[in-house]
Amino acid sequence: MDRANTKVAVVGTGVIGAGWAVHFLAQGFDVTATDPAPGAEARLREWVDAAWPTVMALGLADGASKDRLSFTTDVAQAVRDAVFIQESGPERLQVKHALIEAIESAARADVIIASSSSGLSVSEIQARATHPERIVLGHPFNPPHLIPLVEVGGGQLTSAGNVTRAMAFYASTGKKPIRIHKEVKGHIANRLQVALWQEAISLVQRGVASVEDIDTAISYGPGLRWALLGPFVNLHASGGAGGITHLLQHLGASQREWARDLGKYPETDDYIEQLAQGVEDELEGHDFAAMLRERDELLVQLIAAKASKAQIP
Repeated sequence: MDRANTKVAVVGTGVIGAGWAVHFLAQGFDVTATDPAPGAEARLREWVDAAWPTVMALGLADGASKDRLSFTTDVAQAVRDAVFIQESGPERLQVKHALIEAIESAARADVIIASSSSGLSVSEIQARATHPERIVLGHPFNPPHLIPLVEVGGGQLTSAGNVTRAMAFYASTGKKPIRIHKEVKGHIANRLQVALWQEAISLVQRGVASVEDIDTAISYGPGLRWALLGPFVNLHASGGAGGITHLLQHLGASQREWARDLGKYPETDDYIEQLAQGVEDELEGHDFAAMLRERDELLVQLIAAKASKAQIP
């Protein structure tokens, strides 16, 4: 796709929408963003300015410029003539339906509308649409301008062809899209995260380890491997010559026993104060803003290093 004078519309400019705007600008598109909130344009432009050094470090596409960002409070104006529409409005179904109606009043009928929704299903979002076949899930990971993953899927009324088109579009912008073949609550990566959080919370509540120790266990343990290879390939690597088959046959009984001992996600909010205090203790003496800047610098280096290795998927 020739990106000269090619517009992507970003509907909603909170943290996720702003990240998408940065990503598409860095990929050489014209971006028209829209958000009705007071002060939204100023906040968006501040966000773009702050994030620009990071995307410069990742590498800008030809023609990429912050100057190709425009803003309007009129959804119809934002989506008119757009080749792709990324919707990142609030996670409320009534709001999503209103946004889809406003988008469809001006967008071309064949243009894909991708929702960043992390909780609502595409089937719910597209229920009142005039052209539901072109509404897909395009769920990113935060921050969208930095983390390559995007989860793509359709609802009951989405055409398979449009899911394929969305996958191809995201891939062309440097994203790493994965396809969700069946709608489930929370999609894929969030469900995997919740499974880990569930046991992490349980271990804190049971007095097994502190919040800081659990963060260290992941960031200096399996998290290092997970950043390079996924859980199944890592299992395969741990199995020696027999690979994943040998490992699961060897450890299967133990893992089933461990699984039966896993904690449950808390049914009330009583645990929140304990975790918040644990995080506060962990961060004492640290500059959290500086920590996030260093995180982003290291992520850029890791992403670049992975991209340079042909055998690392």
